[in-house]
Amino acid sequence: MFKMIIRARLEHYVKKYFKRHPEVKLVAVAGSVGKTSTKVAIGTVLSEKYRVRLHEGNYNSELSTPVSMLGVAFPEDIHNVKHWRSVFKAMRQRIKEPTDVDVIVQEVGTDRIGQVPHFGKYATPDIAVVTAVSDEHMEYFGTLDAVAAEELSIANYSKQALINRDDIDGAFAKYITNPNLRTYGMTQGAEYRFQTSDTVANDGYTGEFITPEWEAGVPATVRLLGEHSMRGAVAAGAVGDLLGMSGEDIARGLAKVTAVSGRMNVLRGAEGSTIIDDTYNSSPLAAKSALRTLYEFGAPQRMAVLGSMNELGELSASAHTELGELCDPVELDHVVTVGLEAEKYLAPVARARGCHVVSFQSPIDAGAYVHKMLEPGAVVLFKGSQGGIFLEEAVKVVLHSTDDQEKLVRQSPEWMAKKQVFFDSFNSSK
Repeated sequence: MFKMIIRARLEHYVKKYFKRHPEVKLVAVAGSVGKTSTKVAIGTVLSEKYRVRLHEGNYNSELSTPVSMLGVAFPEDIHNVKHWRSVFKAMRQRIKEPTDVDVIVQEVGTDRIGQVPHFGKYATPDIAVVTAVSDEHMEYFGTLDAVAAEELSIANYSKQALINRDDIDGAFAKYITNPNLRTYGMTQGAEYRFQTSDTVANDGYTGEFITPEWEAGVPATVRLLGEHSMRGAVAAGAVGDLLGMSGEDIARGLAKVTAVSGRMNVLRGAEGSTIIDDTYNSSPLAAKSALRTLYEFGAPQRMAVLGSMNELGELSASAHTELGELCDPVELDHVVTVGLEAEKYLAPVARARGCHVVSFQSPIDAGAYVHKMLEPGAVVLFKGSQGGIFLEEAVKVVLHSTDDQEKLVRQSPEWMAKKQVFFDSFNSSK
């Protein structure tokens, strides 16, 4: 009951804000994967012309979303009435003040049916971006159709919608009723796309940003790793076009887009190695894309450190098995798994395919193994879910410099305290 009262008050203030400031545009980002990276890319591009507000973290829950939209600090203790009163006061002040932004970019998360549709009850996006429909929180959604109906619902109550054509099955079009719909992606069928002329595995893409209306594409460079990362940049360019930005402004913005911590971020490793840090979270679609990107690197040694993918419910066995089938002994010198699900389902399949596979339960032990086996010039992918996997702690062991630890995810005192509890529990169970 307490949470429902707080949520209703927060949503009331959001409604009042947009009623008081109708000139402020709202761009909402939903989808199974890639929301935060896409949101940050959109904010980066739009900042070439507009004043933009976004929270670079994944503030997308029922309580944090309204707070984030108005640019107010989230309370340290969500059970403390006094803290919420301070939030309410700050939100009322934000409503009264002249607006300090032109565009708000907000991601909308969900872990059960009804959360994305609920967002539309208190906010109407000018543009909705849907990044993907794939397996997520399957213990709650049950079927991929349920995921599609949830994530795509945002397209129907938004003024305009942008849908990732590459990662959303056309069969799910039945869940979209909004005629003001455009598509984006890296394939020819997408209305907004990036046509590459040159690709450097660890240095991004050069090519042209294509729109439905421009007779010729705009030359642009995007320094991101992997085509799945590039789709977020294309979405950013598409939003910029829909909001009236010039091709030159969009190209300048795209050149400034960089990887978000823990999301296909390239770091320097020991022994002159390259680390692909994709440790923020993991899902079947994202893990497969990351592994394919690793294969694009020309390197004397490639390693894949693959952690369990959480919250897949009954699909966990098949999802981990499919990832194991993608492990190629020609492309990989070592496959390292972390977590029970990866060891149980992924490791045997990869081993049967001829890969050299070792399994650990501790990310620190996995990192120590990788460091021991590193050859000069190696490329190592770290990909896994957060809960109980925490592969960023494995990355720490392999970094070239401790100075780069600040580039890793979940390094705040609060997160380190949570992880210490996990490691203490793990060590005591040995």
